[in-house]
Amino acid sequence: MIIDIHGHYTTAPAALEAWRNKQIAALANPSQRPKASELRMGDDEIRESIEANQLRLMRERGIDLTIFSPRASFMAHHIGDFEVSSTWAAICNELCYRVSRLFPGRFVPAAMLPQSPGVDPATCLPELRRCVEEYGNVAINLNPDPAGGKWNSPPLSDRHWYPIYEELVRYDIPAMIHVSTSCNPCFHTTGAHYLNADTTAFMQCLTSDLFHDFPTLRFVIPHGGGAVPYHWGRFRGLAQEMKKPLLKDHLLRNIFFDTCVYHQPGIDLLTRVIPVENVLFASEMVGAVRGIDPETGHYYDDTKRYLEAANVTDTERRMIFELNARRVYPRLDAQLKALEQ
Repeated sequence: MIIDIHGHYTTAPAALEAWRNKQIAALANPSQRPKASELRMGDDEIRESIEANQLRLMRERGIDLTIFSPRASFMAHHIGDFEVSSTWAAICNELCYRVSRLFPGRFVPAAMLPQSPGVDPATCLPELRRCVEEYGNVAINLNPDPAGGKWNSPPLSDRHWYPIYEELVRYDIPAMIHVSTSCNPCFHTTGAHYLNADTTAFMQCLTSDLFHDFPTLRFVIPHGGGAVPYHWGRFRGLAQEMKKPLLKDHLLRNIFFDTCVYHQPGIDLLTRVIPVENVLFASEMVGAVRGIDPETGHYYDDTKRYLEAANVTDTERRMIFELNARRVYPRLDAQLKALEQ
C-alpha cells in the first residue's frame, strides 16, 4: 500500500471560496456574516471535484490512500476573530469528512483548528474532539504562526500550546506543523513562509525539552523539513553546544519528515541524512507546485517517482510508502486493519 500523508482539498467547488469571501467581506459588520447553512454543496459536486483531480492523479501514480485536510492557504487564521475561524474550520473539516465518506478507503480526514492570533489554544479543543470522535480524523494541522507571518505567538515549546498537546497525546494522533497564508510581504507563502516555518518549528523543539514533558507527542514537519536536512550538521552542532542529547535521542523519536520535495537530488539528500524510520511519503498533490518539470517531463509533485529512484532498499521503501505512516498515525492503522478484516 502507498499512503500519501499530505493532501489538501485544494480543488473544492467554487461555492466554498464564494462563501469565505462573503465571510471576509462582513468582517466590518458582523451582523452581515453568512451562516454556515447558506453554503450548499451537493455530493455530486464534491465527487466531481475529487474524481477529476486528486483521485485521477492517485490512480495514475499508483497512490492508494491520502490523508486529506483543508487547504492550507485557506486556513488563514489571521483573518477575523475566533468566531470567524471557528465557523470556517468547522465548514472545511466537514467537507474533508464528506470526501472521506464519498471515497472510503481512498481518503482519511485530518483537521484544521480554529486558531486565532492571541487566543488561548484551548479554545480549539471542542473542534479537535469533534473531528476525532465524530469524523474519525487521524491527525490535525497545527499552525505555529496564526498571525500569518508576524510570528507573535510563543514558540511551540511554550506551555501556551500544552492544552493541544495533551489532547494529541490522549487521542494518540500526530500534528502536522503547517502554517497558512502569509500576510507579510517579506515572506512568499509557499516559497518562503512554509519552509521558514518548517525550519523554525524544528529549531524551537531543538532548543527545548518539550518531548521530556510529552514523550509520546509526535510532530510531522512537512516539505521535507524545510532547511533541516540540508543543514543537519548545523543543527547537530548547535545541539552539541547547547549540551542537548544527540538529535536521534533528543528529537527523532518524536519528529518526522515528509517527502514533499520536488526534485530527485532533494529526495536523495533527505533519505541519506534523515533515518528512514523518520521519513513518510507525501506529495501535497494538486498543491503548492502543480506544473511539469521541463527537465524530466513529469509533474514536480509526482514524488513517488523520486522515491522509486532513490538509493534505498525495497524494505526501506516500503517503510516510507506505508509502514511509517501506520506507525506514526495509529488511528489510521486501526482503520486500515478494520477494512482488511
